[in-house]
Amino acid sequence: MWSTTDRDEALLWYTALDGTGVEGIVAKPLSSAYKASRIWSKVRHADTVDVTVVGFTGTARHPKALAVRLPDGRVALSQRLTTALASVVGPHLVPQAGWASMKVGDTYTPAAGDVVVEVVAGTTRHSVVTVVRLH
Repeated sequence: MWSTTDRDEALLWYTALDGTGVEGIVAKPLSSAYKASRIWSKVRHADTVDVTVVGFTGTARHPKALAVRLPDGRVALSQRLTTALASVVGPHLVPQAGWASMKVGDTYTPAAGDVVVEVVAGTTRHSVVTVVRLH
């Protein structure tokens, strides 16, 4: 495991490791023992991209999360929407009959239309998707 107390060196590693499969870097106090805790900060590589909404959880009026089609064709469920973002996106969602499910078992209500949102799609193995705004 690499470690440094030099901020510039850490930033160099972060930049150089992008695209290699390394998720990012961890910053923590020197006195902190090796265990996950809230005082550790994870800095992960992520890309911002526009995606099409293919569904949602919750109701169209109050969506909890969005099912989006990523650029590689996969459908991913977003992180939980903030109340403010849900109130902006909700009026644009047109629910379709039935349910759809993802490979991991999550279900969502399919949506019609061309609703496009900007997301931060993590490049980690978990593919965390966070909705930033409606386009």
